[in-house]
Amino acid sequence: MTQPLLIEIGVEELPAVPLLKILNDIEKSWTKILEANRLLCEFEFSYTPRRLVLWHPEFPVRQPDAEEEMFGPPVAIAFKEGRPTRAAESFAQKCGVPLSEIGRGEKGGKEVLYYKKSIPGEPAEVLLEEMIRTWLGSMRFGKMMRWGERKEEFIRPVRWVVAMLGEKRVPVEIFGVKSANTTRVHRQVSFDPVSFTSPKGYFEALKTGGVELFADARRERILEGFEAIEASQGVEVGRDDELMDEVVAITEWPTALMGRFDEGFLKLPPEVVMTSMKEHQRYFPVFKEGVLHNAFVVVTNAKTDDFSQVIAGNERVLKPRLADAMFFYENDLKRGLDPEGLKNIVFMDGLGTMFDKSVRESKIATGLAEFYSERLEEQTGKSAGEIKALAERAALLAKADLLSEMVYEFTELQGIMGYYYAKAQGEDTLVAEAIRDQYLPEGEESELPAHLFAALTALAYKMDNLMALFSVGKIPTGSRDPFALRRAAAGIVRIVMHFAIPFDITEMIERFRGEYAEFDTQALEKFFEERFYKQLDANPSIITAVLASGERDILQIVRKVEALKNITESDEFKEVFTTFKRVANISKDLDLEGDLSVNPALFEKEEERALWEAFNEVTAKTYPDYETKLDALFGLKPQLDRFFDHVMVNAENENLRRNRRNLVGSVYKAFKEIADIKEISV
Repeated sequence: MTQPLLIEIGVEELPAVPLLKILNDIEKSWTKILEANRLLCEFEFSYTPRRLVLWHPEFPVRQPDAEEEMFGPPVAIAFKEGRPTRAAESFAQKCGVPLSEIGRGEKGGKEVLYYKKSIPGEPAEVLLEEMIRTWLGSMRFGKMMRWGERKEEFIRPVRWVVAMLGEKRVPVEIFGVKSANTTRVHRQVSFDPVSFTSPKGYFEALKTGGVELFADARRERILEGFEAIEASQGVEVGRDDELMDEVVAITEWPTALMGRFDEGFLKLPPEVVMTSMKEHQRYFPVFKEGVLHNAFVVVTNAKTDDFSQVIAGNERVLKPRLADAMFFYENDLKRGLDPEGLKNIVFMDGLGTMFDKSVRESKIATGLAEFYSERLEEQTGKSAGEIKALAERAALLAKADLLSEMVYEFTELQGIMGYYYAKAQGEDTLVAEAIRDQYLPEGEESELPAHLFAALTALAYKMDNLMALFSVGKIPTGSRDPFALRRAAAGIVRIVMHFAIPFDITEMIERFRGEYAEFDTQALEKFFEERFYKQLDANPSIITAVLASGERDILQIVRKVEALKNITESDEFKEVFTTFKRVANISKDLDLEGDLSVNPALFEKEEERALWEAFNEVTAKTYPDYETKLDALFGLKPQLDRFFDHVMVNAENENLRRNRRNLVGSVYKAFKEIADIKEISV
C-alpha cells in the first residue's frame, strides 16, 4: 500500500552558491536513505530560498518484510565430539535464537552453521524522523551555523517542518522544531503560517501565496520576462547560465525588470560594467545592436503591482558601484602597465617573484616565437625579429595588471584589464591581445587564444607553471591539484590541437629546463601523457598503443589516435586484427632498432615473395594522413594470412628463420611508426 508523502524543511534564506554546489548530492543522499530503509520509490526534490521539499506521489506506508542470511563458523569448529562449542553458542546468540533452530549451509566449499532471519517491516512513519535527520546531516554546505542553545549544525536555522503521509501529520522533531501542517508563503502575501489539510492543499497554498516551488518553472518565468523586455524595448538581454542558476535559487516569485544607468559609464570596458553588475548585484547585462547598452535587468523577488520603487532602488545601488569602477580605471590608466612592481610580489618559495616568473615566461615565449617563426611571419606580416621582440614584450607585461586597482577589486579581470591598459598606452595590438588571452583556455569549454601569436603567451604561462612547480616538488597527487597543473597541461593540448602546431613534449621540456632547478623531466612527460586519456575520446588501449610507438609530439599523438580510432571502430576490424595480433606476437622478441634486413634470395615459398612485394609496395608510397597509411598496412591481411597458412616462420634452418621473422618484424615495425598494435584491445 502506498500514500503520498510530503516533507518540507523550512529555513531562513539559504545562500545560493553553497546550495547549488551540493544540489545533485542532496537527491542522491535521499535515494540512498530510501534504499537503506527498504522504502525506495519515485520522488521529486524541490527548493526555494526558504524551503527544501521532498514530494513522493506514491510512498510505501510500510517496509516490506525481509530475510537476512547469516553464516556462522564451520561445523567442524562449531561441534567437537558432537557437543556445541563456544563458537556455536555465540553464533546462536548473535542470531537471537536457540541453538536447536540453527541450520547448516555451505559457504566457500565448507559446511557451516546457517540461519535465515526474518525481519518484519516497520511502519514508514516510525522511520521518517531518523531518515530526515540523516538526510539533513548529509548536506555538507561548507560553513555551517548553530542557533539558540542547540549543538546541531545546519547551513541556516530551521523554522518549520512538514511531514505528511496521506492526509495525516507524521510527528517528527528536527532541530527542536515539531512537524505541523503549516507552511510559509511569500512574505509580501503573509507573515503568518498557512494551514493545509492535504498535499494538494499544500501546493495550492504556495501557488496562491506567491511561491513558485519548482526551479524549472521559476527559470521559465524569468526567461519569459527577458523576452517581454526584449520585445518592448528593442534590446537583447545577456544570458548567463551561472547567474541564472543563482537567481533561480534566491527567488520564490521572480520578476524580470529593466533599469538604466548613466551613459557615461559606458566609457568603462564592457567587461568591467558586466562584472560589477554580476558580482555585486546579480544583474544581467543589456545589449543594443550587439553593443553594451546603458541598462540592466534585475530579477526581483518582490510581489507587487508597482515595481517603480524596486527599479529606482536598484538603479540607485548600482551607481556608486560603477563610480568606484570608473575611479579605479582612471587611476590605472594614469599609472600604465609597469612590471617593476611585480618584484615585490612573491610567486612561490623557491621560484622567486612574479617578475621572475614574467622573465621566465618571456624566455619561453621568445623561444616559441623562433620555433614557429615561419607561420607567425605569414600570419602577422612581421619579420622574425619583430615577432620575437613583441613576444618578449607581451610576456613581460602580461602580469603587470595584477598591480592595478581594477584587478585588485575584480580578480577575474586579470589579463582582460591588461589588454585595455596595453591598448591605452599604445602597445602593439598583438601584444595587447596576447596579454588578454594568456590564461586561455581556462577549462574544457573555454575559449582559446585568438591567434597563434597570442597562443605563445598562453603556452609560456602554462609551461612555466608546470616546469616551475615540478621543479619545487609541487606535483599533483590523487585528486588534489591546488595549482591547476592538470588544467595547464590540458590547455597546452587544446592549443596545440586548435592551431595544429608541432609540440614535442620531450623537446620542449629539454629546450626550457635550464631556467629551473633540476627535476624529474620524465615525470612531467608522464603527467602530459595522462592528459590524453582524459581529453581524447578513444579506447584507452588505442592511446596506449600510440604512446608506445615513442611519439611525443602532441599534434601527431592526437592525429594518430584519431586515425586508429576510426579504423578500429569499423565492423570488420576484429576479424582483421586477429592476423595482426599474430604479427605482434611473433615480433615481440625482435630488436626493431637492429638489423631487420630481408633477403629475397632465401624465399622458398611464393607466399613469402607475395608478402614482401606487397609490403614494399605499401611502404614505398606516401600518404596524405595516418588513417590512409593504416588502411594500406591493414590491407596486407590477405598476404599475411596466406603467409601464415603456408610458411613455417620458426624454420629449423637459422637463416630461413631469421629471414622470415625479419619479414614479419618489418611489417610490425611499419605499424609501430604509428602505434604499437600489440597494445590494442578490442
